Amino acid sequence: MNNLSNNIKKVMFVFLLLFVALITFINYTVLFKSEAAVKSVYNKRNVAEKSRILRGSIFDRDNNPIVKGEKTGEFTQNREYIGGVPFAHVVGYYDEVYGMSGIEKKLDEELSGKAINGIKDFLSFFKFSKDEAKEGNNVITTLNSSLQKKAYEVLGNKRGSIVALDPTTGEVLAMVSKPGFNPNTLKEDWQKLSSDPNTPFLNRAVSGLYPPGSTFKAVTAISALENISGVANKTFKDEGRIQFNKSQYLENYKGKTFGNIGLEQAFTVSSNVVFGSLAMDLGNDTLRTTAEKFLFNKDIPSRTLTIDNSKFPTYKKEEIGNIAQSGIGQSGVLASPIEMALVASTIANNGVMMEPNIVKQITSTKGDVVKNYEPKEIGTVTSAENAQILKKYMRSVVTKGTGKDSEVNGVQISGKTGTADQDTGNKIPHSWYIGFAPYEKPKIAFAIIVEEGGNDSYNATDMARDIMKNYFSK
Repeated sequence: MNNLSNNIKKVMFVFLLLFVALITFINYTVLFKSEAAVKSVYNKRNVAEKSRILRGSIFDRDNNPIVKGEKTGEFTQNREYIGGVPFAHVVGYYDEVYGMSGIEKKLDEELSGKAINGIKDFLSFFKFSKDEAKEGNNVITTLNSSLQKKAYEVLGNKRGSIVALDPTTGEVLAMVSKPGFNPNTLKEDWQKLSSDPNTPFLNRAVSGLYPPGSTFKAVTAISALENISGVANKTFKDEGRIQFNKSQYLENYKGKTFGNIGLEQAFTVSSNVVFGSLAMDLGNDTLRTTAEKFLFNKDIPSRTLTIDNSKFPTYKKEEIGNIAQSGIGQSGVLASPIEMALVASTIANNGVMMEPNIVKQITSTKGDVVKNYEPKEIGTVTSAENAQILKKYMRSVVTKGTGKDSEVNGVQISGKTGTADQDTGNKIPHSWYIGFAPYEKPKIAFAIIVEEGGNDSYNATDMARDIMKNYFSK
């Protein structure tokens, strides 16, 4: 009898342990894994619930619709991309088979009306109440539709990207990537697009990494102003080439010689000799420190965008050729278009970098504001004095230097051109242009990259002129 009693006790003890383990697991799942469980791609209930709720619409900054949807059944709906191909990368797509991208992905919870905020939302997720609201929230973007369409137009049939920001707020006014795709015909085009070597699904604005070429001289100039005493008044001797050894050298475009010139003129004519020399004088550590203040090698904070890291390399002291090349944006330096737009924006904004942001508001279907995205400072990258010097240099590039083709009557544009050699193979160089306008109280900063556009008669500088005409004609 005692043996039977002991066995029962042992069995009960085992059941008790299992019960405690089960309760512990349930509590752990609810407290720590609920959000992941709900969001999981394997959660079929999640897909059904999302289809049941009509996704919110997406608008430009003037409340013109870019994306809207309509219900076709209790668990089905259609998504219409009114903005079409010009908005494809920034808005992205939403598809039950192929997933999500762009704003559709980044703000999925808001658009689907199912942001999970703790246990209460997790538990209520599993209720299908007839009385619940069946529409998600709307997203009001910062995009200027006219500028977005113009940016897409001027790129023509070239691969590349254009990014335009408000330098005082960080708001994205335009973000275009080419080649593009039509999100309205995603299912029909998927296989062709996925196998296209030109990578039409790649958002080059935030994920394309290119040698920035001479546009990076803006960063090198800031580094020199911060670290080399009296550099703004120094005279440099430009003989057209720096010879490192018998086979390695750095020369100006077409070997041009500029003679004795100051820093402003060197920037205006884009002297590789002067900026390569400055990089050697600064050294890799110092120039890299400045580049990292501009967020090279670092995550660019953004509540509404996912941005790949731009890169500035580390070189040993004896790698003098690579160090010199890095000062002109070559030899391992890689930047995204939005990174270079931030460089221009920071200079325009007196040395203060603003967080890039593409959303103004989240609103309910009734028009009530659910959330505002206020401007946020990332930090002070350089002094207002140094930024003012660079603004003056960039204005000089347009009035009497390599950026003359970007001039627009009545608008004082400031800029920096760049012809970036590709580090591998004998390929046509990329065409870059970064800048801002107007010179006093800038309202827009931009970066343009045209892949293999360096030999074109209509290049990034010309494109800048045309999009500035569009922006300031309103």
